[in-house]
Amino acid sequence: MPAPDDSLASFAAVLAGELPGQWSSQYHPDRGGTTDHDELTADVWDMDQVADAMAEYIVDHCAVLTRSADGTRLFIMDRKGHDDGFLIAAMAPEDLPVEAFRGVREPDGIAVDEDPFRAAKHVSLRLLPRYEKALAQAQDNASRLAAARAGTQARVVLTWSGEDLVTAKPDRDDIAKALTEHGFIFDEARNLFVLSDGDSAQVAASVRAVGHRLSELGVGVLLSRPPGRPAPDTAPAQPPVSPARAPHRTR
Repeated sequence: MPAPDDSLASFAAVLAGELPGQWSSQYHPDRGGTTDHDELTADVWDMDQVADAMAEYIVDHCAVLTRSADGTRLFIMDRKGHDDGFLIAAMAPEDLPVEAFRGVREPDGIAVDEDPFRAAKHVSLRLLPRYEKALAQAQDNASRLAAARAGTQARVVLTWSGEDLVTAKPDRDDIAKALTEHGFIFDEARNLFVLSDGDSAQVAASVRAVGHRLSELGVGVLLSRPPGRPAPDTAPAQPPVSPARAPHRTR
């Protein structure tokens, strides 16, 4: 049996020590030629020569460098079809939604020779700046998406149906619980929550109470009534303060 080729592993280990900051190197060896490393190649952020090489050749072994400060990852593979050298590409962060990568130019990888010291200069001066620029754009997109989602308020619409006040079954269990706790009963046949029309003062009190509770949950309430039907003696619930923006690839 021929000795395993460890040149990529050695190259990656030396390169990790030459890059600015603290980097670790993890070598992923050949698994016997029957499978490739899909779980890693799927995150390679490249639409140029590295993507072309992965499409044409099986990635039988590779290495991943990880920067301890922020989790930035670099993917290293043999330069298939050439006598020597390696391909290095940035890997997309795993904590951003796919939508955040739309419209972002990929920080395409680079080809380097077998000298890890020269390669470190190319990575530092070419690849990492492109990666930082693309990452900033993707993170900005993710922030905009989070803000848009936060600004989209859930809403419960209460509608008169004959002598009953009804609302559609909500997707959220906490909304259903609030309705039940304030007099609404789930009608399985109609797939609706129903507040039977009884004493008007009691109905008004129930609407006020459920509106207040839903407001606490970040849910708006709209009372829809047919023309000519008096509304319960209640003021509409005030919309809640928008929740704080929470921080979560076409490549």
